[in-house]
Amino acid sequence: MQQYEHRSFNKYLLTFYQMNKYNDLPNILSVFPLSNFIFFPNTSAPLNIFEPRYIQMIDESIKTNRMIGMLQPKGMSNSKKPELYKVGCLGKISSFNETEDGRYVIILNGITRFNVIEEIDNGKLFREFRINYKGFENDTNKLEVDINFSDLNLIFNNLKNIFEKQGYVINWNELEKQSLDQTINTLSMASPFSKEEKQMLLEAKNLEFRKKKLEQIIKIYNTDNFNNKTLQ
Repeated sequence: MQQYEHRSFNKYLLTFYQMNKYNDLPNILSVFPLSNFIFFPNTSAPLNIFEPRYIQMIDESIKTNRMIGMLQPKGMSNSKKPELYKVGCLGKISSFNETEDGRYVIILNGITRFNVIEEIDNGKLFREFRINYKGFENDTNKLEVDINFSDLNLIFNNLKNIFEKQGYVINWNELEKQSLDQTINTLSMASPFSKEEKQMLLEAKNLEFRKKKLEQIIKIYNTDNFNNKTLQ
């Protein structure tokens, strides 16, 4: 009985900690739409910001909480206001440099995924959305998963084949030095898949599901000799 109560109390503390942790995150978020780009918690990505509306967004973010959201556009992304997917990733600017020609080069560190609730009419050049983090409470926690690095051998071998045929270059030695979740997420980000397939990887509920989806997509690419059909 005492052991049960102890576990329940620990679970309560974890839930309380998660609630407070997410209370520190914004529920209104500036968004940078970028096609064929996904981003995960516990990964980093360099971004080159040159459009005036997004330079304004970065200026405002640097002055406040340094946080922005990454979302993929649906369909054609050359519209000024494209329809966006409903799940993205929140990132924090860890470093930034302003170039002589007025661009920003930033490093964005992934924190947690988020759900889009609605767009806000903000009167600004860039777009803002009301968001929540429902379903992604574990994104900020280190969870034990039933995956070993040896389980990734098949993925590595098949992806090396795909990358070579597509002309992609990746430092496999450095990749293998990362943690397991970073490795799977980095491969999901870097792989030459369609934006629909990448969105599917982003929305996978946990690392094990993402690994399975990654294996399924790779199998289709190898089977179809790269004339793939998007995995449904």
